[in-house]
Amino acid sequence: MKKTLKVLSAVLSYPTAELQAAVPEIRAALDQEARLPQKCRDRTDRILDQLATWDLYELQERYILLFDRTRSLSLSLFEHVHGEGRDRGQAMVDLKQLYERHGLELASNELPDYLPLFLEFLSVIPEAEARELLGETAHILEAIRQRLKKRKAPYSSVFSSLQALSRSAPASEILDAMLAAPDDDPDDLEALDAAWVDEEVKFGPGAATECGTDDIAARIRAARRPAAGVEQNTGRGKRPVVTYTTRT
Repeated sequence: MKKTLKVLSAVLSYPTAELQAAVPEIRAALDQEARLPQKCRDRTDRILDQLATWDLYELQERYILLFDRTRSLSLSLFEHVHGEGRDRGQAMVDLKQLYERHGLELASNELPDYLPLFLEFLSVIPEAEARELLGETAHILEAIRQRLKKRKAPYSSVFSSLQALSRSAPASEILDAMLAAPDDDPDDLEALDAAWVDEEVKFGPGAATECGTDDIAARIRAARRPAAGVEQNTGRGKRPVVTYTTRT
C-alpha cells in the first residue's frame, strides 16, 4: 500500500513537468503493488492519461480552479472539519506532533493537513495505522469525491481509490451534513472573495487572547465555516481530530 499512497499523493499535487514525466513510473508502481480494485485502477488511468498528454498550463489551470479556488474541494483536510473554531489550530499542532513522533519533520511553509502531505506520511508508517488514519477522513474524502464527480473531474478517481485503500465507509449523517454546506462555484469571483476573506488582525490589549500565540495556528486562514448541522469537537487529545459530532 505504501507505493500506492505515494502515487496518489503525487497525483493530487500541483502538476509539474516532473510529474508529467513520471507518469510511466507511476503506472509501473501501481502495477507492481496491485492494491487498487480494477475499477479504481481503470479510472485512475484516466487522470494519468491527462497528466501525460495535456498541456501543462491547462493542467495547472484546472488544478487551481478545482482545489485552490473552490473551497468545498480544498485539499486541506481541516478546512472541511473545524470551521471557524480554534480547534483547527490545535488539530494542526496535534497532527504535526504525530508526524514528528514518526520522524517526519515539516518545512516551515508546510501545513500538516494538506492531503498530499498527509498521504506521503501515511506511506511511511505501518499499514494498519495508515489505514486507520485514512479511514478517519472517509467523510471528507467522500464529500470531495462526490463534488468532483458532479463536475466530471477525473480527480474523483483518486478519492475513490483512497476510500478503497481505507476500507472505511463514511457515516451517512455526517456525509449528508457536509454535502449540505455550500459548494463553491470557482467562476463566481465575488462569492469566492467573500468566502475566503481573512479575519481582521487586531493589536493592542486583548489581541493575544483573540488571536492566539501558536505559530502554526497564526498561519491558518481565518473565517472557516463549519458544515451545516455539524458541531465542532472541542476536545484536545493527542490524536488529530478529523471526525464530526452531529447535533442532537
